[in-house]
Amino acid sequence: MPEPQNVRIAPSLLSADFARLGDQIALVERAGAELLHLDVMDGHFVPNLSFGVPVVESVSRCTDLALDTHLMIAEPARYAAPFIEAGSTVINFHIETAQRPQEVVDQIRELGARVGVALNPGTPAEAILEIIKTVDQVLVMTVWPGFGGQAFIADCLEKLTIVSRQLRPEQRLVVDGGIDRVTAPLAVRAGADVLVAGSAIFGSADPAAAYRALADLARQAAREMEVAKGA
Repeated sequence: MPEPQNVRIAPSLLSADFARLGDQIALVERAGAELLHLDVMDGHFVPNLSFGVPVVESVSRCTDLALDTHLMIAEPARYAAPFIEAGSTVINFHIETAQRPQEVVDQIRELGARVGVALNPGTPAEAILEIIKTVDQVLVMTVWPGFGGQAFIADCLEKLTIVSRQLRPEQRLVVDGGIDRVTAPLAVRAGADVLVAGSAIFGSADPAAAYRALADLARQAAREMEVAKGA
């Protein structure tokens, strides 16, 4: 179960105002963010395009926050190196794209980054059993990847719980998609300790306040779990 102080909100820059990206990053950084989430889409694995290496480079120049880069692309092994060179702290690749996933894990780690494996909503938890002990985090999609602002798929909560039971304390469980003030506590109770939030933060008139509100709700859910566990 996640400890309250370890539950983190990862603002997703896909929903930020790119005309004011540096300012928006500074807002959430001052609000307490410890990491940023960057969604890279190739128009092949997912039906949309987002941004690439130059944006990651620009983000890394304007912040010291950890950059959690989510490669929603068909060939993660081919493009991992330039994203790591651009400043990515973590590289998440999709299990659906990897014929030999352990080789992808090893490659990313050898390049000096932490490794995450991601699962689409329709992919069962069993798909990552082969490598789950060798990654730093598991990212469970709770929307279909490709577009921001989608509604949370509640059926994915069971998958979060299944995955959380397989992880060691030092491994992270990331939830990505539809996180807001209602779904954040649900995700924490299911075992997630990193919550990616885009529209709920940057779609707000006050992103800093929205970030703090989400973080408070998530940590309160974790505290309640600890109390219940000790009762």
